[in-house]
Parts: sequence; structure tokens; C-alpha cells
Amino acid sequence: MPVRRLCSLLLVALSSATCLASAIEPGLRVSTGPASFTLAAREREIWRSPLHDSKFAAMMRANASNNCEASAPPEPLATPNPLLDTVEPSAKVSVSFIIGTDGRVHSPLILESAGAAEDRTILDTVRSWRYRPAMCNGAATETEGKIEFSSR
Repeated sequence: MPVRRLCSLLLVALSSATCLASAIEPGLRVSTGPASFTLAAREREIWRSPLHDSKFAAMMRANASNNCEASAPPEPLATPNPLLDTVEPSAKVSVSFIIGTDGRVHSPLILESAGAAEDRTILDTVRSWRYRPAMCNGAATETEGKIEFSSR
């Protein structure tokens, strides 16, 4: 019985020491390519992210007339910028997508590309965006959005 109690006490002491050692790791680093930056440096880099402009257009439907007496464009709720590792100064990426009546982004499509890796990152980010849907006479309606990411 004392051996069992000693083993359980030793197990608790080792697990708490392991947790403490993993929590005190100095200098959290994020590696991006050949050089690695500190987390603070990467955050500063994110705040200098490429600018983007959004354009919205109402979706035309074959069976519904587009007579909106009172309309409102979609309102962005969560549209974080994509984290791009290597963007050329003259790189420009255009994306077309549909904002559904549920406020989610559907069918994003790259119109102008900057490379496969950047395109994948941008598509994943755009899919996570959330909007308050466009309104037509008080009812939510689908809207086509186009966005352009460029570094300036």
C-alpha cells in the first residue's frame, strides 16, 4: 500500500513539473521560411497587411424580380486579413464570392492569382468571413462580393 501511494504521489509531482516546464518556455517563435521571428514581430507585420477594397452587387435571379424599394448592402462582421508569407510588392489577388442569406461566404473563386500557396491561404481566410446579409425589402438576399488584395 505505501508503494502504491508513493507511485501516485511521484506521478502527480512529475506531471505538474512537466506542465510548469512547458508553460515557461522563453520566446515563443513563429517560423516563416528561413528566418524565424518573434510573435511580437509577426503581429507588427500583420498590422501592416495589404489593403483590400470590397465591392458588392445584388445577385440576379431568373425567377424573381429585382425590385427592392428598400435595400441594404451586406455588413462585415468578421473579415480578418489573410496571413501571407511572401507577397511581391506588385502582387494583386482578386477574389469573387457569394454572401449567402446566412451571412457565410460561399463559392470563393480566384480571379487574379499570386501563386498557389497564397491563393490557398486567401481562399481559406475568405471562407471564414462572416457578414450580416444584404437586405431587400426586409428579407435577406444573396449578394456577390469581389475583393482585391494588394500590397501598397
